Amino acid sequence: MQKKALPKQAFNFGFFFFSYYSFVGVFPPYVTLFFAHRGLSAVEIGILMSIMQAMRIIGPNLWGWLADVSQKRSFVLQMTAAGAFAAFIAMFFGVSFVQFALIMVAINLFTSAQGPLSEAIMLSEMRGDLTYYGPLRLWGSVGYVVLTLMAGVFLDRYGIEYMPWIGAAILAVVLIVSLRIYDTPQNYQHHQKASVYAVLKRREVIAFMVSACFMLGAHSALYAFYSLYLSQLGYGNTTIGFMWAIGATAEIIFFIYQAPIFRRLGIKVIMLFSILCAVARFTLIGVGAESLMVLLVAQILHAFTFGSHHSSSIMIVQRWFAGPLQARGQALFISVSYGIGGTFGALFFSGIWDQLGSQMMYLLAAVFALISFSAALLSFRWQSRQLPS
Repeated sequence: MQKKALPKQAFNFGFFFFSYYSFVGVFPPYVTLFFAHRGLSAVEIGILMSIMQAMRIIGPNLWGWLADVSQKRSFVLQMTAAGAFAAFIAMFFGVSFVQFALIMVAINLFTSAQGPLSEAIMLSEMRGDLTYYGPLRLWGSVGYVVLTLMAGVFLDRYGIEYMPWIGAAILAVVLIVSLRIYDTPQNYQHHQKASVYAVLKRREVIAFMVSACFMLGAHSALYAFYSLYLSQLGYGNTTIGFMWAIGATAEIIFFIYQAPIFRRLGIKVIMLFSILCAVARFTLIGVGAESLMVLLVAQILHAFTFGSHHSSSIMIVQRWFAGPLQARGQALFISVSYGIGGTFGALFFSGIWDQLGSQMMYLLAAVFALISFSAALLSFRWQSRQLPS
């Protein structure tokens, strides 16, 4: 059997994922510590992190709509990269909660769109063939691991106040790399009457989106509070960065082997298993975070709670939202999961942290994952077309 050729822009995509997810590896884990260093409370930090998630409701849909309507996805991606870099400069000058809230709105309005836009451009070039999706997407995880570790060591040595310098440098690279990406010409003449809302109102799609909402809502306890939680338990920035990197390394390993795994097990089995792993992961973090070994096991589960869940979600969304709906389909998934789910989760868990404590917060995150599992079961039951199994 002849081996399929790499996409023409394989290097561009891999480099962009490396750069963009390097920023993701530095910003959420360390910006919470930066905010605490500036004197903000845990509740204020939770609200600021919920803004990051809330902009994933607005940003991806706004930029996804513009990209699909204009059919200039690469140009829109470059616009968001330039806007993100410009907005991030304000991070150097923020002092009060209100100022940081406005800064978070501006930064995340642009960065929230870059993931779905870049994936839509890559999926268009691949023309539905996801053979190289995992091998290219894993470079994002590599960037995440490298910068999370390097930033942790650097910030431990020189101080958390240098976090904005690292973030600005990475976003400058993201902008430069985005200028290398271009659109692949497509013929959508058979899909011109396709409607996003006609797909979105189907009950199996609704159930899938509810599942994604609760799954990412559960993960907001991780993205918004994990670094603060470990710092509260006495772990240093280097150890915190190492823990984030362990999770991303496990994710990389999954991406390398995901093609044969999906062929053997199918999307349904992998997605349901990944959600059950989330139940176990958040329970372990809640009850055993004082043990380094328990934390290591919990972080290794990131291969499934993010890696396999993300890939299976992208494959399902790709089936439902094809052709000219590609960017908006990916944007809707990000908006519902990270946006609505992440915003509600961050706000809800900030209150739980303040009233009931950090341990209870992670146990309730496990309950969120159980709700996600139930909704996913319904979605697969209702799907009219059988997914690969």
